Amino acid sequence: MITRLTCPICDQELPVDLDSESSIFPFCSTRCKQVDLHRWFSGEYMVTERLTPEKLASELMEQDEDMSEFDA
Repeated sequence: MITRLTCPICDQELPVDLDSESSIFPFCSTRCKQVDLHRWFSGEYMVTERLTPEKLASELMEQDEDMSEFDA
């Protein structure tokens, strides 16, 4: 059985007509999108891992390798 995606804020199922091209995706509403943005601005969400030049280069190399698998 295929389960529908849910909103990361309120856990409601996303509307059937909502797709990845929507301005509110992956949220179910503008309100949930704004709640998420507020959480970033207020510091509830944060990236805690330090990003060094070596780590960035490694991540980019892995991403390139992953993308090349799709080209084959």
